[in-house]
Amino acid sequence: MPSLIDLRRRVRAVKNTQQITKAMKMVAASKLRRAQERIMNARPYAVQMQRVLGGLAGRVDSTIHPLLITRERTAGSRTLVIVVTGDKGLCGSFNTNVIKAGATYVVGSTDKCVLGLVGRKGRDFFGRRGYPIQFDQSGIFQKLRFDDARTVAQLAIDAFTSGEVDRVMLIYNEFKSVISQRVVVDQLLPIARSDVDTTATGGVAGQTDYLFEPSAQHIFDALLPRYVEVQVYRALLESNAAFFAAQMTAMDTATKNSAEMIGSLTLYMNKVRQAAITREIIEVVSGASAL
Repeated sequence: MPSLIDLRRRVRAVKNTQQITKAMKMVAASKLRRAQERIMNARPYAVQMQRVLGGLAGRVDSTIHPLLITRERTAGSRTLVIVVTGDKGLCGSFNTNVIKAGATYVVGSTDKCVLGLVGRKGRDFFGRRGYPIQFDQSGIFQKLRFDDARTVAQLAIDAFTSGEVDRVMLIYNEFKSVISQRVVVDQLLPIARSDVDTTATGGVAGQTDYLFEPSAQHIFDALLPRYVEVQVYRALLESNAAFFAAQMTAMDTATKNSAEMIGSLTLYMNKVRQAAITREIIEVVSGASAL
């Protein structure tokens, strides 16, 4: 049976942990609010870009642009799988789910897969297990900027246009709500025809008449790389918000569990103390009776 001193030390340690988890929950809630605002601010731009691409696709021969060409799948086809994880832990199953989805895709794919890793947790996991890694980006979620997404998108575009890979997949956690995140596996390159053939409202492309200056080809060449950058940026924003939501939920659960543990330890400590008092009283009474 542990002594009262040991029990008091354990209760004190759990209380200190509870203060840490409570503070981390408040910090995650504050960062989650800002991350949600950034998602809402970025969404109108992405929707409008999708509408513009829907109009341009009907007037430009898509086969002449390298980002739209679908290559024939052969035994030697290569796929770049970009897996977006967090830089930190203490976020429940956030990192585990997306890492598991990435590993499952690589193992089950008929292509030869190489990885592009965004986030320290994914880099540590796949690096220790010998997966082929094309590139990795860590520490960008400390202060997420559009330039970070541009760097990742450019690495993917260069690998695809140079012929190193025949397809680029993007795997990340999509923010649904504070208690819900969904792992998304999307094809980033080549750009799917459904992404550029239909508008965000479901209408058929090509109904709006455009005047192109300097030319439709130049505009298309400029918009498609930017479209890929926006898609990567949206995935990073979604993953960032989902991380803070998962961390807030995990820290809230840890705080509640620590409160229950403190209650059970306090009850057990009182029982131990009461047993010690009762034993001392019995010893005193027995000694007095002996006299």
